Amino acid sequence: MTVTEHSPGAAPTAGPALPQPRGPLSAAVLDALRGGGEPVASDAVPDDVYGEDAQLALYCLYELHYRGFAGVDPEREWDPALLAVRRDLERAFLAQLRRDVGVDDVREADDVRAAVDAEMAALMVEPTDADGTGVSHHLLREGEPWQFREYLAHRSIYHLKEADPQAWVIPRLHGPAKAALVTVEHDEYGSGDPERVHARLFAAMMHAVGLDDGYGAYLDLAPAETLAEVTLMSMFGLHRALRGALVGQFATVELTSSPGSDRLVKAIARMGFDAEVGEFYAEHVEADAVHEQLVRRGVIRPLLAAEPELAADVVFGVRASSFLAERLERRVLGAWGERATSLRRPLPPPD
Repeated sequence: MTVTEHSPGAAPTAGPALPQPRGPLSAAVLDALRGGGEPVASDAVPDDVYGEDAQLALYCLYELHYRGFAGVDPEREWDPALLAVRRDLERAFLAQLRRDVGVDDVREADDVRAAVDAEMAALMVEPTDADGTGVSHHLLREGEPWQFREYLAHRSIYHLKEADPQAWVIPRLHGPAKAALVTVEHDEYGSGDPERVHARLFAAMMHAVGLDDGYGAYLDLAPAETLAEVTLMSMFGLHRALRGALVGQFATVELTSSPGSDRLVKAIARMGFDAEVGEFYAEHVEADAVHEQLVRRGVIRPLLAAEPELAADVVFGVRASSFLAERLERRVLGAWGERATSLRRPLPPPD
């Protein structure tokens, strides 16, 4: 697999800086994006498709479809050689996910829509605050300010582009499912008020706790587990064939967000941060409780009524999203249990 040199054309975009490579494949991709020197040939897709090298390469290739990178020609978004690299990475990533989170039980179910309903119902089973083992439970019970700041650095990789990956699916839906999904997206973008755009609220929270709120500021610190959650969304959103999986991923976020956001609001208060710090999560407590109903009844039900063959894909989206979220939680909580950073390097102290 070879990344070829590209002749400069249009003016570079004013996106974030390119990150540092994490292996031969990401080095090849980043060298090609910089556009200097000879093309660099890479080896095949790394054996660990969840690993640092593969995930950074895939993340950077997807980022060309969002804001790009400083100094990188916008025309590289559709460079055939880069798309070929992306295709190989996607196929390996998707194949590994399908092996890790099978959906044969859904395909073989007598009533596939009932199987999807059962999957959605399982997402809504919440442990008590005392019994839960996730990151929001930890932060609520015993989290420390430095851990909360690390958590925001992880989440910034997605939340500073919140709802953008899911927007790709809008033209791939039709009828009631499309209308309901656009209603949810409208809320994510502030319902017309730029000050209430969720990505902007998240940036304000980062600034309030002394973090750099620049788009992509913590890409070099974000581990592969963090990147994989975002590359999953981009992969699902950019492929019409995976529209059902994108809906399943979106449902996973919306059905589980409200209780977790409520815990984080309480954790922020317990840790002594100003009330304004919790505004982003306070917004999600109420909004996502409404979104949960819209996604279940307004998006998934009419989608499967029109295209029942997408049932297994919807469940695949749920399971793949949950699988990658659990991998990240294990990394974060494992590091914190040893009083170590969960990032690739510790954050600088707050300003």
